[in-house]
Amino acid sequence: MGPYVSGADLARSFARGPVYPGRMVNLTRIYTRTGDQGTTALGDMSRTAKTDLRISAYADANEANAAIGTAIALGGLSAELAKVLVRVQNDLFDVGADLCTPVVENPEYPPLRVEQFYVDKLEADCDHFLEQVEKLRSFILPGGTPGAALLHQACTVVRRAERSTWAALEVHGEVMNPLTATYLNRLSDLLFILARVANKEVGDVLWVPGGER
Repeated sequence: MGPYVSGADLARSFARGPVYPGRMVNLTRIYTRTGDQGTTALGDMSRTAKTDLRISAYADANEANAAIGTAIALGGLSAELAKVLVRVQNDLFDVGADLCTPVVENPEYPPLRVEQFYVDKLEADCDHFLEQVEKLRSFILPGGTPGAALLHQACTVVRRAERSTWAALEVHGEVMNPLTATYLNRLSDLLFILARVANKEVGDVLWVPGGER
């Protein structure tokens, strides 16, 4: 994750001591050449193919983070929405750290894991912002304001990240935390709602079945 922080980058940082809120990651080099043969390190420093479904999952989470960052930078969003999205960006790095670190019994240091309260915060945000928009009368087309369009785009990337995570869980579920997928599921809901909030002044762009036939 980004510019692109690999599982090895996270592992090297977290292996130096226990993880705790606010602990910063120190990156001394961006290129290492260790992945030039098509493998990469997971968070426990074991190596796997770059085609491993877990790699796809946290790469998609990283892309989602970039899409959200674009919405913040270019979308002209309110300070309230931007504050929530910046928190989500930090959460997505936690999701990536979780996805790249296999679950083991009695680890030497407690790894960074997504917990239920991450999901609870998203649900509270969904409830809060849903009160600011009218009830849906149709499916919504992505568009409207730049901020809304960018948030709809970010929403689709998060949904892909969720699908990638579920695919990885089907194969590696015994060493993965399913709350990562739950978090991404709820995040896509929140981004959809926030896109509607960003369009509040101009109104939703509604789907008209059949167009103008």
